Amino acid sequence: MIDLKELTEFLVKAKVETYAGDGAEVDSQRPGFKELEFIEGEWEYRDSYSGFYMAPGQEIVRFEGKPIWSMAYSGGITKKYQGNFDFAKQIFEFLKKALKLVDKNKPYRGPDNFKEGDYEYVSRVEGDVSWFKGNEKILFKGEVVFKQDYIGGLIIDKD
Repeated sequence: MIDLKELTEFLVKAKVETYAGDGAEVDSQRPGFKELEFIEGEWEYRDSYSGFYMAPGQEIVRFEGKPIWSMAYSGGITKKYQGNFDFAKQIFEFLKKALKLVDKNKPYRGPDNFKEGDYEYVSRVEGDVSWFKGNEKILFKGEVVFKQDYIGGLIIDKD
């Protein structure tokens, strides 16, 4: 059985080192997707997503080569702002700041709430690292400009 404390500690490191930390892309296992990877000992993390304004994706954690945890996410920039490349880049930079604040008690996305300047990040989740679902949004001057759902948990095989 996987040690959930080790898993959550690894997830926090992996998330800070990859997308939130502007980690380098690696060769994609899925054509048309961007992928980021973090490896530490027997632990492997891979984030795979496609798109820009709307960019669904999936994170997988492997331990000793076996997939043991997954999270899927889908959403992005609200329709009103799709096509506004410069504003979208600002939103994503703020998102990265929020995601760097990932907590071992909720190692999915960012904190419950984070504010900086005109931006606010809000995340709501239920469950724990073994099974969870949640959503996040970014507000700019009180208006929702980004929203996304996420769901995931442990992968339990028949073995």
